[in-house]
Amino acid sequence: MDVRVERTGPEVGLPLRHRVLRPHQTLAELRAPDDDAPDTGHYAAFADGAVVSTASVRREAPPWAPGTERAWRLRGMATDDAWRRQGVGRRVLDAVVEHVRARGGGLLWCNARVPAVPFYARAGFAVRGEEWDEPHIGPHVAMARLVEAGPGAPAAGGAGPSPSAGP
Repeated sequence: MDVRVERTGPEVGLPLRHRVLRPHQTLAELRAPDDDAPDTGHYAAFADGAVVSTASVRREAPPWAPGTERAWRLRGMATDDAWRRQGVGRRVLDAVVEHVRARGGGLLWCNARVPAVPFYARAGFAVRGEEWDEPHIGPHVAMARLVEAGPGAPAAGGAGPSPSAGP
């Protein structure tokens, strides 16, 4: 089956996020204030017109390094159960990484559900800090990786702290 990954509007991935990640919240509650910011990217994988994987990325410093200028937060990464372990989520994550690379690179981080840690580790993310329990959702851990700036990307200073650097 043909699967394509595209940059989308913020609303496209919300139903899948709701179903897979946060059924206890409404679609409106899944929106973030900066969903429409120019640097924010929303990506989705489509199969037969249906969204089968999605993720968003926005400029946001991690809580362990609030002054980091070139930092990006990956949020709402979700893949339909029937499409897991088929490379679809990885293709969406690759689109997110390319989004960051094209805008000067930097620290890309997320709050990962513990069962998803191996997925992120295969993509170069490292665990940062201790595990915690997110109410209504379950155990999480922060993960991060550095993304180099792509050719022709805007010039920027240092990438900030390493993904495993302490506070």
